[in-house]
Amino acid sequence: MIAAIVGVSGAVGQEFLRILEERDFPVSELRLFGSARSAGSKYRFRGEELTVRELRHDDALKGVDYAFVSAGSDVSKEFAETITAHGAIMIDNSKAFRMDPEVPLVVPECNAEDALVHPKGIIANPNCTTIMMVVVLKPIDSLSKIRTVRVASYQSASGAGAQAMAEVQQQYADIAAGREPKVEKFSAQLAYNVIPQIDVFRDNDYTYEEVKMFDESRKILHSDLRCSATCVRISTLRSHSEAVWIETEEPLTP
Repeated sequence: MIAAIVGVSGAVGQEFLRILEERDFPVSELRLFGSARSAGSKYRFRGEELTVRELRHDDALKGVDYAFVSAGSDVSKEFAETITAHGAIMIDNSKAFRMDPEVPLVVPECNAEDALVHPKGIIANPNCTTIMMVVVLKPIDSLSKIRTVRVASYQSASGAGAQAMAEVQQQYADIAAGREPKVEKFSAQLAYNVIPQIDVFRDNDYTYEEVKMFDESRKILHSDLRCSATCVRISTLRSHSEAVWIETEEPLTP
């Protein structure tokens, strides 16, 4: 099996690389792709040094069976046809295709069978907060249909990417040294702080991050559940958490 990672230099791309090796994924060849800026970078995989290639509209992905893509929505949209042109299955981590009716949105613990039908050659990965929640909702919904979900998420800096994590670490260092911390990746200083807004607000007074949780959960669970969410950025580097309140049609015994 030949696999590829697109966006390997980012936080998620690095996790792809680590997990493929840690779990001894049956890969006979691994190809790494990135932007012009990251092209030429080198990463080790199973004792071998691999060089990152610049992602272009060419045949560099020919022969690839699975491409793990985490380079942002714009890249996913632009290169989807190039990535899938020779039969590769594109596992996309961005929001680009999540709500496309011809693209399955899959959490294996909940709807693995949906991944078997992928007419565009793309399987979408949900938003991080959605994944956490639906893994809990699915077994409950199988016992009694869920009517309503109210959730508050507390999302670490890792959700905004590797550069955002580095910014928070630098902010802590600057504050400890008595320097004014720089703010570039967030709307305000995140170190020693919480920011009660992730992404911009829509006309329904929910942010895009919050709306993702509604729409994606319904698609994954094949449900019409009602949902309300408040997404908050917190100053930990990794690990999100959520508080979820669930109303079911029938009473359940713990």
